[in-house]
Amino acid sequence: MKINHAQKGFTLIELMIVVAIIGILAAIAIPQYQDYIARSQVSRVMSETGSIRTAVENCMMNGISETDCEFGWSNSNLLGVRDLQGGANAGLDATIDSANNTANLTATFGGNASSAISGDTLQWNRDDTGSWTCSTDVEVKYRPAGCSSSS
Repeated sequence: MKINHAQKGFTLIELMIVVAIIGILAAIAIPQYQDYIARSQVSRVMSETGSIRTAVENCMMNGISETDCEFGWSNSNLLGVRDLQGGANAGLDATIDSANNTANLTATFGGNASSAISGDTLQWNRDDTGSWTCSTDVEVKYRPAGCSSSS
């Protein structure tokens, strides 16, 4: 009487094929994921710094300088630690020019920001008519909609 033994487990070639497929997928997915992270970080900083515009407008209307203005800024780990009331400058600078009725917010990427954008800046500029514009020097592929090139 003959007993049939079914194959148990995988052959070496089958395992090598699976490892090769995983390697190919990783080679494509990891750079795409890093680009996605950089884009989301730029959008996040644009939103975080954009929310400070209301405080800047309030200080301008009340004649308060940037050194006395309470911006309500909670430190961003993408910019580094920054105290807008005179602390160490590690990522966000606010300038209010009451004489010209203009203001500027400049965020410099650092801290936990992606290496692709580290050292780049994002700016919100207020003109004398009260209009705010966003500009940045990050690469085009990371730039959020509504934020132009600063160069």
